[in-house]
Amino acid sequence: MQHFDKYKLTPKVPAAMWQNPLYFLAFGLGSGAMPIAPGTFGTLMSIPFYLLLRPMPLLTYAIFLVGFIVISSLICSKVSREIKVDDHQGMCIDEFAGFFVTMFNAPWGWQWVVLGFILFRIFDIVKPWPIYIVDRKMHSGFGMILDDVLAGVYSCIVIQILAKLTGAI
Repeated sequence: MQHFDKYKLTPKVPAAMWQNPLYFLAFGLGSGAMPIAPGTFGTLMSIPFYLLLRPMPLLTYAIFLVGFIVISSLICSKVSREIKVDDHQGMCIDEFAGFFVTMFNAPWGWQWVVLGFILFRIFDIVKPWPIYIVDRKMHSGFGMILDDVLAGVYSCIVIQILAKLTGAI
């Protein structure tokens, strides 16, 4: 399986993305086809889905989140094997998982969604420890998802602290 340095060489988006439902999911409902910043577009694409999930009770959201992470990992593993590219830059389902983690128990309001988006993109791009290690060393579907989940955890922690400090929760 080829491993591309995400910041140097980007393999083409497979044509099957528009024909195979698993590829379509893996490539963030098509957002991964964007020629620049597919991760940012993947995160933007996840916002309406978060807004649909937001009214769920916290426990239901948590159960959904765990299931989404597991299923996304399996989808990424399968698609990566089939296209013979490990962690294709256009595979953006991990951005959905990371943003859903970011917004776990976040206060309601557009400003929190915007803050979550900004924080998640920063942590996903900068990749502080241990995110950097996971991103570089784990090449399975789970590794692809895990680095974004960790960026989401960091973002969620910041949101929770700010929400407490501002009295929003």
